[in-house]
Amino acid sequence: MTPILGANDGASGVAILLEIARVLRAAPPQVGVIVLMLDGEDYGPDVDAMFLGSRYFGQNIVPERPAWGILLDMVGDRDLQIPRELISEQRAATVNRRVWTAARELNRPEFLDRDGMPIMDDHVFLNDAGIPTVDLIDFSYGPNHGWWHTHEDTPDKCSAASLEAVGQVVLRTVHNEPG
Repeated sequence: MTPILGANDGASGVAILLEIARVLRAAPPQVGVIVLMLDGEDYGPDVDAMFLGSRYFGQNIVPERPAWGILLDMVGDRDLQIPRELISEQRAATVNRRVWTAARELNRPEFLDRDGMPIMDDHVFLNDAGIPTVDLIDFSYGPNHGWWHTHEDTPDKCSAASLEAVGQVVLRTVHNEPG
């Protein structure tokens, strides 16, 4: 079996988080930031073998309980369109408002002013642990969502501009938070 590259589903969020960590080190916000990297699929394909990292983190929070969180998943699509993920809107609406306020302030049209579909992802278990967390995700990847979990999830389907847009919005959200 040939491994799937995962340029968008996996690598895009990691790339943004690495750059965010670099930027925050150079220009620290007034609030503490924990960069947490998880893989919702873990051992998949059934839910019992998935989300192991977020379940563990929610039960063993170190060094302290975060006030809120932002999950980045599938955010590198060259045709990036991020609606408000429905579970995020239901369970962490305040965080969603902060993110979409930052997107408006930065005039980022990639953040759509509409609700999307519910996505089962790591944010569900962080919300269960009492950490209001939103999922930034563009879940329409390729024609008929045909590049997701396939060998078509390659760098040529992604865009540096999309990574920059998401990184800018997350950084603005964090920097807008009073200490």
